[in-house]
This record gives sequence, structure tokens and C-alpha cells, in this order.
Amino acid sequence: MRKSSLFFGLAIVTCLLLMGYGLPKNIEKKVHKELEKVFTETGIQLNAINVPAELNSKLPKEINRDNFFKVSKGTTDFGYVFIDKAPSKTAQFDYMVVFNGDLSIVHAKVLAYREEYGGEIGSKRWLKQFIGKTIGDRVDHENNIDGIAGATISVRSMTSAIDEILQSMTILKENNVL
Repeated sequence: MRKSSLFFGLAIVTCLLLMGYGLPKNIEKKVHKELEKVFTETGIQLNAINVPAELNSKLPKEINRDNFFKVSKGTTDFGYVFIDKAPSKTAQFDYMVVFNGDLSIVHAKVLAYREEYGGEIGSKRWLKQFIGKTIGDRVDHENNIDGIAGATISVRSMTSAIDEILQSMTILKENNVL
């Protein structure tokens, strides 16, 4: 009786570990919807990128199984997506950055903004500034990314986050992870 209970418990834990990406369901749905629009494909799969711990410790932005994925369908690879949270004034917001196969940004989206002020960073017009940036590029809210009055903290946070992922992807490319 004890062995069957232990086996059943292990089976449930294994199933839970294998399901999903560790993303909240509402965020996961938004990510898939955005990726289907960007790549004009349905049935897109997200495959976690495995980064060795030693290399990960050198990255400006930590990469884990829940935030950086190769985007594919069957044997066709479309690019990559990075999904994370960034701080706003009193909370955090969820965002995603989509890269094509050439490792340039093709889409950026604020998935969930939880503040009363500063939500303007989710506008397509503001986010367009990141489109076309490639690994090796640097983005900075004082030099090449416009600010938004009333959203200073969120602008700095989003810009810094994208700069860190661009730097991290540069390192991953140099180390043949991408």
C-alpha cells in the first residue's frame, strides 16, 4: 500500500513538472497570442533554452527554463522570446521581447501592467523604439530611447531590462548557446 502511494505521489509531481513552462496561465495565453501574430503561425511551441550555470552567472540578465525560449513549429525555428517581470513604482509588470532568427528584436509587449500610472510604456508607439535592435546594440533611456512623462520609473526599468537581455544574448551567441 505504501509503495503504491509513493508511486502515485511521484507520478503527480512528475506530471506537474512536465506541464507548462512555469508561466502563469493568463501570461502564457497572451504570449502565445502575440507570437502567433508576430510569426503568423498557429500551433507555435516554446522550447526552453538551457544555459549552463557557469555561463548564466556571467549574464547581466538571468536565463532560466521559465523566461527564455526558442520559438518553433515542428522542425521550423522562428526565433526566440524572452519573458520576464520588471519593477515599476510599487509593483512589477510582465513583458516579452521577441527576436527573429537573426537575433534582432521584432516585437516587444507589456503583457500586464499593475500600476495606476505609467502604463503608457505598453503603447505600440513607444515600444517601436526597440524594433530592429540586435545583439551587440545598447539601449539607454537617456541616449537612444525616448522617455514618457509620468512613466519615468517604468521607462527606465523596461529599457534597462531590454538592454540586459541584448547583452545576455550577445554572450550566449559568443558561447554558441544560440
